[in-house]
Amino acid sequence: MIVQSSSSETEGAVVPAKGSAGEVFAAFLKLGLTSFGGPIAHLGYFRAELVNRRRWVNEATYADLVALCQFLPGPASSQVGFALGLMRAGPLGALAAWLAFTLPSAILMVIFAFGAASLQGPLMSGLIHGLKLVAVAVVAQAVLGMARSLTPDARRAGIALLALVVATLVAGGLGQGLAIVAAGLAGLVLCRDGEAAPDSHLPTRIHRSAGFLALGAYAVLLIGLPWVATVTRSSALMAFNAFYRSGALVFGGGHVVLPLLRAAVVDPGWVTPDAFVTGYGAAQAVPGPLFSFSAYLGTIINLQPNGVPGAALALVAIFLPGLLLVVGVLPLWDGLRRYGAARAAMCGVNAGVVGILAAALYDPVWTSAVQGPRDFAVAAAGFIALVGFRAPPWAVVLLLGAAGIVLGLVG
Repeated sequence: MIVQSSSSETEGAVVPAKGSAGEVFAAFLKLGLTSFGGPIAHLGYFRAELVNRRRWVNEATYADLVALCQFLPGPASSQVGFALGLMRAGPLGALAAWLAFTLPSAILMVIFAFGAASLQGPLMSGLIHGLKLVAVAVVAQAVLGMARSLTPDARRAGIALLALVVATLVAGGLGQGLAIVAAGLAGLVLCRDGEAAPDSHLPTRIHRSAGFLALGAYAVLLIGLPWVATVTRSSALMAFNAFYRSGALVFGGGHVVLPLLRAAVVDPGWVTPDAFVTGYGAAQAVPGPLFSFSAYLGTIINLQPNGVPGAALALVAIFLPGLLLVVGVLPLWDGLRRYGAARAAMCGVNAGVVGILAAALYDPVWTSAVQGPRDFAVAAAGFIALVGFRAPPWAVVLLLGAAGIVLGLVG
């Protein structure tokens, strides 16, 4: 249940008007079909459509929602969209926002998964190799962009380096978890003199009881799923647990899920390294959230269910923890972000994810894609197009996919 606070609580605060779930679905379907460019670009599309044009919320409320979702683990743009749908039309509006924003990219990734599995020959192998090189360029751009914003000084750059070393030396999900913990602890020590607590206030919130229930569900699933999956030996529960943990532990947005998903599905042998990187490259060509990559993985995973049921299971599992956290933390947000220790720890974690993503750039992205000088030249060209010429990711996918086909034909 939503509680609406009066406008007197914050100067200029506007309580969002009520709308329908259908209205929310239509607005987010448009965004899901047209929002290319990753989570930061998505937030810009949301602001233009829902703040400036439709005026669902004001600038202060939108800024508060963005700050909250960047603080939490999970897909920030999808979490912001979910919260906007919740504020506009209640729980049905939240579900409508998530479905409409996610389904277009998820459907495209399922179609690609079936196509990639059925098509053979030099043209297809060349295209797949080109998509691997796309992943090199895109992840390198993400590392650079995140380093600029999240490691602007020597202390945070050192935290990123610490996380990179830990994630490289300790394999799999354990290394990434240790890197996040180490970065958070380092942030507590080194980032105490960060930004002051904000003065703004989120005018619409959920009852604390509902929030605590959501946080409890998040924790119970995170702790209990591995045990239940082991005891029951259910392949569906094992897959659900793998995707849920990836979504629950990803700090820093879409690209950072890459190493977590790799540890979850490649290390156990459920998805081959080549198929994993190929799908990640293809995901750059579709609009909407990068977490829709999970639909591709759920389709091709070497477990039951796979195909379309597997895609649905993977999608729900990877998004669920981030959405539970939004419901859980919304009623606590105003107080939590005023604690210096919380801000310092998150400062360290945010720096640490740069190191984790840099480690993933080397393995599996670079090691599976770059086999010689020609591959390096193509990947570098894609990186320069993204960073220097600001080309949209879908254009780089087309260019490097064509280059991969040419390289495959000429040998």
